Amino acid sequence: PSPSSSQGNAASEADLRCEIEELRRKDLALDQEITQLLSEGYSLEELEKHISLLHEYNEIKDAGQMLLGKLAVIRGVTTKQLYPEYDLELSD
Repeated sequence: PSPSSSQGNAASEADLRCEIEELRRKDLALDQEITQLLSEGYSLEELEKHISLLHEYNEIKDAGQMLLGKLAVIRGVTTKQLYPEYDLELSD
């Protein structure tokens, strides 16, 4: 291997090590958050149900945004212009 490819591999390895360390920090932070929620009286089943409902909500919201986008294209307006028509807040 040429010196430049060795340097590239070292950089890639360093990047991967940094990414792994960041993922470990995130994992630890999530474990701490779960521990805190459990200490506040939440059960794992309740937390899993809540997460499942959040995923479902996000999927429905994404579908709604897609439909609003298609409707906006058909009407030749921006999606933002459709929000008042459907009583939606921009933060929705």
